[in-house]
Order: sequence, then C-alpha cells, then structure tokens
Amino acid sequence: MASNQPSDGVDPQVLIEEKSYVKIITMNRPRQLNALSANMVSQLLKSFIAYEEDANVKLVILKGKGRAFCAGGDVSAVANDVTNGHWKFGANFFRKEFTLNYILATYPKSQVSILNGIVMGGGAGVSIHGKFRVATENSVFAMPETALGLFPDIGASYFLSRLPGFFGEFVGLTGARLDGAEMLACGLATHFVSSSTLPLLEEALFKVDTSDPVVVNSIIEKFSQRVPLKQRSAFLRFNQKLFGGPTSKSKLKLAHFEWIVSTGASPKDQSKKFCMHLSEKAGCKVLISASSESSECAAMSCEEKSAKISLRALLVDKDKNPKWEPSKLELISNEMVDRYFTKVDDEEWEDLKLPRRPTPTISAMSKL
Repeated sequence: MASNQPSDGVDPQVLIEEKSYVKIITMNRPRQLNALSANMVSQLLKSFIAYEEDANVKLVILKGKGRAFCAGGDVSAVANDVTNGHWKFGANFFRKEFTLNYILATYPKSQVSILNGIVMGGGAGVSIHGKFRVATENSVFAMPETALGLFPDIGASYFLSRLPGFFGEFVGLTGARLDGAEMLACGLATHFVSSSTLPLLEEALFKVDTSDPVVVNSIIEKFSQRVPLKQRSAFLRFNQKLFGGPTSKSKLKLAHFEWIVSTGASPKDQSKKFCMHLSEKAGCKVLISASSESSECAAMSCEEKSAKISLRALLVDKDKNPKWEPSKLELISNEMVDRYFTKVDDEEWEDLKLPRRPTPTISAMSKL
C-alpha cells in the first residue's frame, strides 16, 4: 500500500509505502538529488514520530529516488532567505532538521538506510544516525560544508569525531569524498551490498515482524559482502599513524594537500576548503568539543549555532569564487570563532531545545 500519492499532478517530495510491518520512505526530488526541502524535513519528522508510537511498525527503510540518496539540505533556499533579510526562516529550517537528526539518533526501532548513491551533508544526518547504513558501489559520501562557508552540522561532529584515527576530522574539514568501501571500512556504513542485490535485500526486509536489531542485522548480513579498498583510498593513506600525536593538526593540513595532488585538483581552488575561511576553525572547535561528549545532545545544541553563518558564492552566485573574510587562516582570532557560539541577540528567538526522549540515547557508531 502506498500513500502520499499526487492528487494535483505534482509529485510528492516524500513517498511512503507499507509492506506488512515495514514502512518504506523514499525521498522524491531526483532532479535536485533529493536535497532536503523544508517540506521534506517536516514530512520525515512527522512520519518518524508517528511510526515510533505505532505498534504495527517494526522497521523503517529510508532511500532516495534516482542517483542520490540525499545530497544534503536545500541550503540555497536558506542562503536566499538570509540574503533577503529573513535569517529566521533558515534558522528554523535548521532547528527542525537538527530535531529530526536527534530523533533518528535516539530512535527505539530499527531503521535501514539504503545509501545507493550520493550521501552528503543533510543526507548523512538522516542516515548515519540510524542503526543500519547500507552502502553500495554507487555510494559517494562527503561533508562539503566548509567549502560553502559553513561547517559540518546535522550531528556530524558526533559521528565524525568517533571515526578511527582522526579520519573523521579529515573528512569533516576537507570535504573529501568516500566511496562505499571506504564508508564500510571507517564505520560510516554498517554493511556493503551490491546495488544489483538490493531488490532481494528489500524483499527479505519486507518480511520483518520485529524491531530486534539482531534479527534485522542477520537478514542484511546474508546479502552483504566485504569489499577491498582501492590502492589510493583516503582511508588507507590517512590512517591513525598519520594523524596521531601532538602534531596531528599540521599533519592533517599536509594530508589535505596530499589528497589534492592525488585527485589532480588545483591547490589554489581546493585550499579554500581548508585554509582560508572561518568555518575551518569553527569546525575544528565543534569536532574537538564533540569528541569528548557522551551523547548526541551536546553536539546538536552546539551545532544549532551554525545556522547563523551565511553562504553565497557556491549556492547563490554560482561563481565558485568566494571572497573569504578574513582572507587567511592566520588572521582568524579565537574571539572571531567564539562569536559563532554565542546566543542570538534577539528577544523573539529561542535556542534549540531538543525533545525529551523516553528511550536511552543510541550512538550512531555503536556496535550490535
């Protein structure tokens, strides 16, 4: 049985199907690579809350239509709101999105995300926090926020800071792209399944009549496989030995430029991602603070402040020529960074307050 079907000739942005005790949610903006709109975030949040209370729902499957799972939040709309003086519209979008991320990170029922395509930014927020993340040979993961003048939000500081060997810090600060094998190796994905086998996996999952993660895991394991990393894999090259020790920050910078050389990108273009704007230092602060916290809650409340950082060059002007101010990393003071972590000076604004959850927090990086 399917719901959310169009009644006016316009395709809905979220499709929902029901198979016995299983709900299948499909993000349906393929031309926009399933970028999360305010409408989509609202529908997803409403659905997950409803399914949590529904005893007839044992499992939720989330996937995307087309060649992307979800390429992130529709932050170009947020940028336009900020440009037009309506910063609260964008801030409220992030507020609802972060609440959705937190709901998923503390969800009592099993959730399986089928990551058969692009998984970036906000797309990671609606998947990596879930219990099961199935990558394929088509998966492409990245956190590209620093290139946009932002820093990784959506609870990413929690799961990135818990990847092995400071690899998460590298991924978060450089926007490096990972394939499905790398996602599995570092723990962003829990399983790897060939895209040609996905229909069989889904058919098997449709028969689930329990929320027991052990049962769900055993089903996925029947279709999963171990895949070798490519010789030039970022995960192999930027390992714990490279990042370990007191000089890890300088080594991280060196590793970034090695990545540039390996991909053939121009250091002049790519260095903007890492060395020339405020979001790099702000991102460092978020990742460092989140690595010492015991729950997603602290990371989420910290990242809610990121809604105050505006962006233009890549999303609005599309000239890919951002004018960073200050223009150099060494010109950025700690006081300038701290400004983005202070309360909003507006009597009508309230900081994000995450809902009380009846279930214990479940780490996205926990093991079965």
